[in-house]
Amino acid sequence: MPIEDDIAWLGGWEGYRVCGVERVDGVEPEIWISLEAVSGTRPVCDGCGGFAPALHEVTIRRVRDLPILDASTWLEVPRRRVLCPRCGPKLERLSWLGRYSRVTRRLAESVARLCRHLSLKRVAEFFGLHWNTVKAIDKRYLTDKLGAVDLTGVRVIAMDEFAIQKGHRYATVIVDPTVKRVLWVGRGRGRKDIRPFFELLGNRGRRRIEAVVMDMNGAYEAEVRHQCPNAEIVFDLFHVVAKYGREVIDRVRIDEVSRLQHDKAARKVVKSARWLLLRNRDTIKTDRDRVRLDELLAANQALMTIYVLRDDLKELWRLRDTEAACAAWNAWFSRAMESGLKPLIAFARRLAPYLHGILAHAKWPLHTSLLEGINNKIKVIKRVAYGFRDDEYFFLKIRDAFPGIG
Repeated sequence: MPIEDDIAWLGGWEGYRVCGVERVDGVEPEIWISLEAVSGTRPVCDGCGGFAPALHEVTIRRVRDLPILDASTWLEVPRRRVLCPRCGPKLERLSWLGRYSRVTRRLAESVARLCRHLSLKRVAEFFGLHWNTVKAIDKRYLTDKLGAVDLTGVRVIAMDEFAIQKGHRYATVIVDPTVKRVLWVGRGRGRKDIRPFFELLGNRGRRRIEAVVMDMNGAYEAEVRHQCPNAEIVFDLFHVVAKYGREVIDRVRIDEVSRLQHDKAARKVVKSARWLLLRNRDTIKTDRDRVRLDELLAANQALMTIYVLRDDLKELWRLRDTEAACAAWNAWFSRAMESGLKPLIAFARRLAPYLHGILAHAKWPLHTSLLEGINNKIKVIKRVAYGFRDDEYFFLKIRDAFPGIG
């Protein structure tokens, strides 16, 4: 088989043939391959895609390709600029090399695939490329792969915030929970910060949104009501229970610790029971911890009250009938008011104005547990990259990690 047929079978460089090969040995061996255009082939204009009748100029460009065996591989490519009658002087279109790229498409694709699992630093070391080169390759690859987000047909969205940097700096992620697809990511968590997403939706898209699940973020709710007149707000169980843990369970436990200051044994038991009280009984794995919890609740009426009312509050999100959910809320609210526990009473009063979003869950059984999983994945992406200084690139990585299902 002729050598040109071998090269074509291996992938080759369409439209070009090898006219010279040189190996340079050293600490990091290199292979240099000189290419020349195959005689008789007509170059294609990179502007219009038509055949060009003449050349304007030819310059030699050095391009990296995938390594061959133990050596990094360099190509010397006579890059042709054609004289197109329709577009004027334009570069020749090549299937294996981008317009201004210094690496072949197959090397760029290999770099991008590896970037899904390793940090930019590790990928750069593996291929012997500069960190900035690897980042530029991956960013361009993701931009081309993902393109503009398709928002047609989106009727339900979920939104949540995540920490992007230290110092209480946050970003917002918006997801289509029906297909587990990230639709948009933007820095900030205020009304003006999430407004660009609704501008992308357009008037028709905003009217099409039927439900939005979120935590009790006033800025999110205000902007959604302004932008999506037909959408119902659905408040998520996870965030309500988390607030209950911070504002009720922690506060009552601390109050009990103070009250029991003269009973050192009982005080020590209550003081060390924080994580036990915050956990669901069915997630406690050891019999010893279950017994500790039972004994603690039996011995302390205040802790028993807040623990039981937390479980009863969670039942609101399991109901699928709005009237039944409303009745359950009224019963829960009355018990909270009659408990005599100031943190619980204050929490119930603060929660009451958000009742519409809690009851909406009966009609729209949505939750942001998916978003919590996405946020955990975002943390992993940040750790792998040791943080991101380029928001656009970081947000592309998030979109790529959650392309949707089905």
